[in-house]
Amino acid sequence: MGKEISSFKSIMKSFMVLIVTALAMGEALAMAPDLLKGNQMVASVFEVLDRKTEVKGDIGEELMKVDGIIELRGVQFHYPSRPDVLIFKDFNLTVHAGQSMALVGQSGSGKSSVLALVLRFYDPAAGEVMIDRKDIKKLKLKSLRKHIGLVQQEPALFATSIYENILYGREGASEAEVIDAAKLANAHSFISALPEGYSTKVGERGVQLSGGQKQRVAIARAVLKNPAILLLDEATSALDVESERVVQQALDRLMKNRTTVMVAHRLSTIKNADQISVLQDGKIIEQGTHSSLVENKDGAYFKLISLQQQQQHC
Repeated sequence: MGKEISSFKSIMKSFMVLIVTALAMGEALAMAPDLLKGNQMVASVFEVLDRKTEVKGDIGEELMKVDGIIELRGVQFHYPSRPDVLIFKDFNLTVHAGQSMALVGQSGSGKSSVLALVLRFYDPAAGEVMIDRKDIKKLKLKSLRKHIGLVQQEPALFATSIYENILYGREGASEAEVIDAAKLANAHSFISALPEGYSTKVGERGVQLSGGQKQRVAIARAVLKNPAILLLDEATSALDVESERVVQQALDRLMKNRTTVMVAHRLSTIKNADQISVLQDGKIIEQGTHSSLVENKDGAYFKLISLQQQQQHC
């Protein structure tokens, strides 16, 4: 009888081991898709880390002072991921120091590509991109971007406080300077009304703030940076009418006495620009002030404005 009990216990132990092993294997197999995804994600991260950039930014001249003259001369450009699609063939553009230039046109006409080239996210295949008549490829990248402010349609906010997000514009700035920048950006009032004020965490990509609030924090950062050149990429296009009005007031202050290149389609954003360039298929087909361009009833600018007004009335 004792041997039978011992044998039964042994069988039960073996059976339990088999059950536990089967459960463990089942859980491991269930996690296989996640493990595979994780492996692929890690591989993609290392692929990015190992990629060698063609833009060499650690050598060249230090850019100390900038007047703000922007020139693109004979630029030929295509994106590396689409080498067969030519964005610019022989593109020329001049923005005078302290002046504002609005770039308008249909999607794919090359408007945002101009900003990408000025920021030197990419280098042209041919031609020159120049700041104060200096080829930016001969300048240190960090010193170039130190003089350029960028406000995009979806601002880049970090998952930290509002204060630190503004301070990112110029490290070492005083608290008074941060607050003054927020006031100029029409942001101080809404920040002060928050329970934690400037210490309020904005969340991942600024999820805790509204679209207009995020833009004003981004503008405050640009005000604090005080760049000689300002680039605006559809900075108000995602906002409602009231938010756009408040943000546009802040942008008007920021643009004063500095070289500005803006990509926009809303009339309220572009009509006061010193010059407007109409792009089509990577070429400037019209250029002038708002008042001069609207006089040409057969022109591309007049048609764009008319189409926009029709859409607003629909």
